[in-house]
Amino acid sequence: MRTQPNIRWQLLLAVVCLGLVFSLLSYQAQSEGLCTTRVPAPGGTMTEGVVGAPRYLNPLLSDDNPVDRELTSLLFDGLLQYDETGQLAPALAEEWVVSEDGLTVRFTLREDVRWHDGEPFTAEDVVFTYGLLQNDAFPAPPEVRALWQPITITTPAPNQVSFTLPEPYSPFLDATTRGILPAHILSGVSPASLPEHDFNAQPVGTGPFMVAAGENWRRTGRLRLVPNPDFWRQGVQLDSLAFRFYPDMAQLMDAYQAGEVQAINNVPAWAVPEVLAMDGTRLFTAPQPRYTQLLFNLEGHQALATAEVRQALAYGLDRDTLIALAIAGQGLPLDGPYVPASWAYNPGALSLYAYNPISATTLLEGAGWLLPEGGGETRQLAGEAGTDTLNLRLLLPDEPQQRAVAAQLAAQWAEIGVSVQLSPQQGESYEAALAASDFDLALVDVIAQGDPDLYSFWSQEALVRGQNYGRWNSRRASEALEHARQLWDVAERKPYYDAFLGLYSQAVPALTLYQHVTNYAVSEAVNELEIGRIDYPRERYESLANWSLLYRDISIQCPETATPEGQ
Repeated sequence: MRTQPNIRWQLLLAVVCLGLVFSLLSYQAQSEGLCTTRVPAPGGTMTEGVVGAPRYLNPLLSDDNPVDRELTSLLFDGLLQYDETGQLAPALAEEWVVSEDGLTVRFTLREDVRWHDGEPFTAEDVVFTYGLLQNDAFPAPPEVRALWQPITITTPAPNQVSFTLPEPYSPFLDATTRGILPAHILSGVSPASLPEHDFNAQPVGTGPFMVAAGENWRRTGRLRLVPNPDFWRQGVQLDSLAFRFYPDMAQLMDAYQAGEVQAINNVPAWAVPEVLAMDGTRLFTAPQPRYTQLLFNLEGHQALATAEVRQALAYGLDRDTLIALAIAGQGLPLDGPYVPASWAYNPGALSLYAYNPISATTLLEGAGWLLPEGGGETRQLAGEAGTDTLNLRLLLPDEPQQRAVAAQLAAQWAEIGVSVQLSPQQGESYEAALAASDFDLALVDVIAQGDPDLYSFWSQEALVRGQNYGRWNSRRASEALEHARQLWDVAERKPYYDAFLGLYSQAVPALTLYQHVTNYAVSEAVNELEIGRIDYPRERYESLANWSLLYRDISIQCPETATPEGQ
């Protein structure tokens, strides 16, 4: 018996097959219009190499160690911070108000901030943190304790903290940029024992990065940070940012070449050519809030008591050549005691001393310092039968870069008849000689603070209680600095700093040689990385959301090929 075929099933099967054929043809047509491209993919850890090692990941204990300062700036926030114009801006505080008598500053705190462990940030944290700096048992630097102890701290409302000062003092606001500690973790710890607490190795802050769980950088020499999702709300590509610590730059560069790290922080001037020669390296250079300055001791060699001689020495120095030869061009010309990032920076208020050996010679001769007859190379005071020569003793830190700078100073001044004897000193010996004003000239590195107050450096009071090591005794300059620190409004303070700058540049108690730059070397393995100005360490990572180490392939519509005209 023959079975009749089921016509309906055959028709259905034919339709399905026909559909498959059309689908395949359609897919082929679509595929011919697709291209493959690579895009950043999430994941991976970027590792940065650092010379030195942390001691305390605690903003109250970080003053003496540059590595500590860099890392704590990534982990913690203060009440205030500095913006790109050098002005104070909100951080953990959303606003602040100064009372009419200028004695009380009231901060209103943000209520949307949480610690890295999820606990809310409160006024209690602020009171606890600054209370530690007032406590005699806590090992705060003496100058920090002296600032905080006379201040009364109160909480007029649950989200407010007030600070009442004994007298108006606008640089106080700079002190509130120091990171805040979590009271809910540390309030039961005695102030004296806090430096030994485990918190300093596994801290909890509010900043843009958090210490990864289980990290033990004291054992491994490596610290891994993960982005704080409350800060990077748009998300990031990298899983984490790691730091490896090395005893010297030579070992760090070896690790970079071996691929153990993808970036080198703070490449020194001498290492820049070697690092740039490494395959696939990009170097980002940005100004630092730091400069090298030459101090004149006005109570040292008798010649330096005369402003005209100090001006002559300024004219007799080619700072561009010094930067090129002594520090391989890794510095920026700078005049005055303020960096361009400061709102007090005003080159228009300064008398500028561009290299001019003729002016230098004229001023020296006018002050009575002449080259001896018969071809002597060092100037002598006229009429003194050669007993008083212009031979100056230069104190400097015993470091390669400072030695190179000092040697260039001596070579240039020899051209105008000034002899310089180098006195390199190490560590505490250098600090002691500087504090005792035991020098004619001294090379010093100055870290520019956010607030432009220089009272502790150049006031008359700083001759006794301060760092006026060059012994410049100017009543008018001292009064300008004193008035400026008693005013809170920047617009009211600025004219006093302009007046100070005019007096400073005429008297030349010091000569700024150059502003430091920071060099950040990065392997081409790190993608989408861009770095701009870096006044504070965390600014290096402003574009971190785009950085990536990994890629993935995706299909996109191929761009249309242009048809030549006439076809």
